[in-house]
Amino acid sequence: MSNVVGSDVIGALDDVLEKEREALLSGNLEAIGRLLEQKEALIEELSVLEEIEAKALHDLTGKMKRNQDLLDHALAGIRSVAGRLAAMRRVRSSLDTYDANGTKRSVDMTNDTSLEKRA
Repeated sequence: MSNVVGSDVIGALDDVLEKEREALLSGNLEAIGRLLEQKEALIEELSVLEEIEAKALHDLTGKMKRNQDLLDHALAGIRSVAGRLAAMRRVRSSLDTYDANGTKRSVDMTNDTSLEKRA
């Protein structure tokens, strides 16, 4: 493979990594998914190149690590929000109280919409 092809792949991967970073910072999850396919294809092309400039490879590795850290933090934030939403749903469906001895007691707060008829 020629050096021109190698620099084209490196340049394209660099562009994708920058777009991925921007998508991560802006919270654009759809763009991240679309860029993943491009990134995987370019990494596959990069893996078959015979000669790669060490500095260019080092720069790409740094950007990939940076984006992975951003992605890890975004996932942690999503998990945190999911946990908070689950806690809020629990609060709406039950009420936890404590007696004078510190014993926890849950009171079910669901609405009973059935109608009871008595004679």
